[in-house]
Amino acid sequence: MTILLTEAEIGRAAALLRAGELVAFPTETVYGLGGDATSDQAVAAIFAAKGRPRFNPLIVHLFKAEQAENLARVDGRAALLMQRFWPGPLSLVLRRAPHCRVSLLASAGLDTIALRVPAHPLAQELLRLTALPIAAPSANRSGRVSPTTADHVMSELGGGIAAVLDGGPCRVGVESTVLDLTRPRPVLLRPGGVAPEELEALLGPL
Repeated sequence: MTILLTEAEIGRAAALLRAGELVAFPTETVYGLGGDATSDQAVAAIFAAKGRPRFNPLIVHLFKAEQAENLARVDGRAALLMQRFWPGPLSLVLRRAPHCRVSLLASAGLDTIALRVPAHPLAQELLRLTALPIAAPSANRSGRVSPTTADHVMSELGGGIAAVLDGGPCRVGVESTVLDLTRPRPVLLRPGGVAPEELEALLGPL
């Protein structure tokens, strides 16, 4: 049975994540379905809970930008974007670092990794307490509308995950922008919370 946790129970949510369980939590975009990104079992459980194809990589959430250098190759463009838009609704696809400890399942077996630092204070505190990179796609069944409240998550995934951390409605209500920086020219993979014009102002045409 899925437990609905209040903000005051955030420590319990962090403990569940560290134990390999799945916990949905709010970000400024939508609710994410979180699991320990370094655990093959937890990442596989995310795919199973969502009914998500294994070839579709997951976005890994971090507490602060400095953690990205332990997981990915951060070039000047990435550093500039991180400084400008993190924490915030921008996910960056980068080359995995040789010593990256994130499960290859989260990257769908590719040599790339998608990273984000969410701005929601509850997500920030959860990531700080967990002290792990957390893979967290939207907390809904694959192909369905992304959830923006805890009730939406309970309706979609209740019974199939350990807990939902209720932080109220999400502010943005659309997914993060996903930008691929693994090529000479940046490629917009998904529009979202950061407008393309804001990215082009720093990087030039996408």
